[in-house]
Amino acid sequence: MALGIGIPICVQCGTASNPCRCKVVGPTVGFLAFAVAAVVEWPVGALVYCFRHGKGRQIMAHPATKVYPSVINAIPI
Repeated sequence: MALGIGIPICVQCGTASNPCRCKVVGPTVGFLAFAVAAVVEWPVGALVYCFRHGKGRQIMAHPATKVYPSVINAIPI
């Protein structure tokens, strides 16, 4: 039995940014951008957290607070 690994599909309904009121491309690309940023920034943030707690938390929160929202808002579909 083979298990297929696919690309995650994210759907956001109830948005007013397009006539269909659903977004698929933006949230999916946003999730992929979030994952790439998190792989890079979380280890760096953890290292910085050892010396400067506040700055380490900001670095680790960056993918969720800046990357994901900016990508999903930039793509209206």
